[in-house]
Amino acid sequence: MTKALILAAGQGTRLRPITHDKPKCLVPLMGTSLLERQTSVLQQAGIQEVHIATGYKADQIEALGFATTFNPRYAHTNMVESLFSAIDFLKACDEDLIIGYGDIVYQGDNLQKLLDSDDEISLMIDSHWRALWSLRLDNPLDDAETFLMDSAKYVLELGKKPQSFDEIQGQYTGLIKIRADKIPDLIHFYQTLDDQVLYDGQPFDNMYMTTLIQLLIEADWKVKAVLVQNGWLEVDSTDDLACYERLAHSGELNGFYRCA
Repeated sequence: MTKALILAAGQGTRLRPITHDKPKCLVPLMGTSLLERQTSVLQQAGIQEVHIATGYKADQIEALGFATTFNPRYAHTNMVESLFSAIDFLKACDEDLIIGYGDIVYQGDNLQKLLDSDDEISLMIDSHWRALWSLRLDNPLDDAETFLMDSAKYVLELGKKPQSFDEIQGQYTGLIKIRADKIPDLIHFYQTLDDQVLYDGQPFDNMYMTTLIQLLIEADWKVKAVLVQNGWLEVDSTDDLACYERLAHSGELNGFYRCA
């Protein structure tokens, strides 16, 4: 069996005014909230226990009946802090764990590829990212991050600012699987980090998830890239929503994500 943890504490400032009265994960995409789309796909894959790390307007998520953990410092912290705000859930999890960002949606076939991976940590990586980025942005490099892997598809580097497309073999999508036996090790690794130093220029409690993953790689953890070809979307801004709506109306969105 597998459990899931969705990180949905952020304020979604780039989605205002939509997020003035709702958390980012409850923003509608083609009439259905991001959270409903993500939990539906998880449940269809047999993942019934879904826990949500909340923050901004947490009461609206709690009202939906999900098990939740509140990140009280959501306004000043990042994904890693939200992840470990749910530490009691993590400590009690003795099954494989899917971790997903609250502002993404993805198809069931992509999720299944991740579930089929038995590596210590597996990341869903979009090898065909550039086509969608080119529609979202005038210059895809502006919002892309480095991603390099070896011939066996184990990750070498991610999360840096790229200077060229040669440094990008795919894009990290915000969907992670951690094998059950590695969850206690992950907790221990995080708790033994020096909280007085900067990590990629950020204080400890505002560390990026990609920074934490890179630290694990440098500590000889095996992080596997599970490659997909589109089949997911990130909803980070009102421009993103407008782009996806436009593609849906022209019939082109299915080429990037099948919006059930």
